[in-house]
Amino acid sequence: MKYISTRGSVAAQQFSNILLGGLAADGGLFMPQSYPQIADKLEAWRSLSYAELAFEIFSLYVDDIPAVDLRALCEKTYTAENYRWCRAGKNPNEIAPLTTIAPNFHLLELSNGPTLAFKDMAMQLLGNLFEYTLAKRGERINILGATSGDTGSAAEYAMRGKHGVRVFMLSPQGKMSAFQRAQMYSLSDTNIFNIAVRGMFDDAQDVVKLVSNDAAFKSKYKIGAVNSINWARVMAQVVYYFKGYFAATTANDQRVDFCVPSGNFGNICAGHVARQMGLPISRLVLATNENNVLDEFFRSGIYRPRTAAQTLVTSSPSMDISKASNFERFIFDLVGRDPATMRALWNQLASPDAGYFDLNPTPYMAGLTRYGFCSASSTHADRLEMIRSMWQQHEIMIDPHTADGIHVAQKFRLANVPMVVLETAQAAKFAETINEAINRQPLRPTSLNGIENLPQHVYVMDADAQKVKSFIVEHCQ
Repeated sequence: MKYISTRGSVAAQQFSNILLGGLAADGGLFMPQSYPQIADKLEAWRSLSYAELAFEIFSLYVDDIPAVDLRALCEKTYTAENYRWCRAGKNPNEIAPLTTIAPNFHLLELSNGPTLAFKDMAMQLLGNLFEYTLAKRGERINILGATSGDTGSAAEYAMRGKHGVRVFMLSPQGKMSAFQRAQMYSLSDTNIFNIAVRGMFDDAQDVVKLVSNDAAFKSKYKIGAVNSINWARVMAQVVYYFKGYFAATTANDQRVDFCVPSGNFGNICAGHVARQMGLPISRLVLATNENNVLDEFFRSGIYRPRTAAQTLVTSSPSMDISKASNFERFIFDLVGRDPATMRALWNQLASPDAGYFDLNPTPYMAGLTRYGFCSASSTHADRLEMIRSMWQQHEIMIDPHTADGIHVAQKFRLANVPMVVLETAQAAKFAETINEAINRQPLRPTSLNGIENLPQHVYVMDADAQKVKSFIVEHCQ
């Protein structure tokens, strides 16, 4: 399997190269040359453990890591001990269990990892892949990323202490919950560096892209990525769509809808990939908060990034994203994988005279139906009401991002088609919002009690690519 850039100006690459490189040299994102088809494998895969299922799927995309090593990496990553924070009454040995809310209405638990967020499902694998590949090559890497909440802590917990890896993680100053900040900033590992930039997530993400687009700097300082611009993240997230499908169905001719709270479009992009591989997904329901740029696109065909409105700091910060990086991967498929069209569209986005593109005059709009996407958004009041309702009716405590997903999913539910909502994080990460909704503090693992009181290590600076470069150079000496 080789990988190509959405912008079409770099040679096809093997998996291990794009794993370490992240963003393509032409500014595009890497995609597999084709999607492997799995319809004839579903029956055999239905009874596999999570680690076994991951190995089978990864084997279709990775051909430059020996199978015995790839299997060992999957078994090392997907252990019950590593994903042990499941809800009461669930099998503690099951990874990503399904919780039924109502007939044909389910919640897929993805926040049972070390940082209590779905990002752990992919990031833990990424940490092991990085360490393995770097050791084989005798190399080091400097990870540069941006986070609006959960990516940063998941990446840092996955990479802390890993040989040959340093992490430089940018986050918007004061825009995450106290728990999220504490998870990241309290780490004292010598290979972890937190940078709080003055601005929003989009400002931090723009800095990462500017630094990554400096080919000379990227090469000299071995800059890599763990954001979902890294294909390995998306590949790892594909697995739990299969897990959720098998858990929600009894036969392989059944179809399922998935509803996904969306920020950077990476999570739902994995669902798109799974659907393209042949997983019987009927619809992919995209849920957003007040920053509804993606919802606007799927309703109108117009993609108009704008300054992300800041929701309440503890409401749904992981969705406070205007320019969704992984959206480029979907548009690449939507326009028939034509890199010339991609370059033209993204030039329009970058143009001060445009700053948007409109697919209405093109035949591509029909593809939105063909790819099964639909969307809606929620307000802070909607999320509070859903948190309250889930607690009062089911004694299930959910975070505000998951509340957004359930709220939107209810609009699209069909009686005869299972709807699976992907959980985003555990409620403990957003105590302020939970308390506002139900007047009580969420439970958290005892090992994380008092984390907000630990000493925090963070550098504050402007969202300036040159200043971030200087910081990286200084700390790579």
